[in-house]
Amino acid sequence: MRKDGHRNLSRRERQIMDILYQKGRATASEIHGEMADAPTYSAVRAKLRVLEEKGHIRHEEEALRYVYLPVVGRDSARRNALRHMVSTFFGGSVEETVAALLDLSAANLGRQDLDRISRMVEQARKDGER
Repeated sequence: MRKDGHRNLSRRERQIMDILYQKGRATASEIHGEMADAPTYSAVRAKLRVLEEKGHIRHEEEALRYVYLPVVGRDSARRNALRHMVSTFFGGSVEETVAALLDLSAANLGRQDLDRISRMVEQARKDGER
C-alpha cells in the first residue's frame, strides 16, 4: 500500500475502510448495511474492488462469499492517521496536539485517566533521557 494511506481515498472509500477497521473483517453486504447514506450494493462492491486494486484491502473466500480485510493493521493505520493529523492540523507539534486533546476531553477525564496519562508522560520523559 502507498505511504499516503487514507489521503488517496475518496469519501466512500474512507467510509468503507473505517467500517473494516472497526469490524476487522466484513462482507460487502455487512459493509453496505453499516454505511450511512449508503450507495447501492453494486456501488459498494465496485468500491471494494477499487480498494483491493489500490492495495488497501484483500479478500478471503468463505462459503461462496468474499470477506474483506484491511491489508494494513489497525494500529499501523492509527499511527499513520495520527501522524498525518499532527502534521496537517498542528504543524507537527505533538505538544499542541496533546494540549488540544486535553482541552477537548477535560470534562470527560477522571482521576484514573489523568494518573495514567501522567505515568505515560513520565515514561516518555525517562525514555527520552536514554
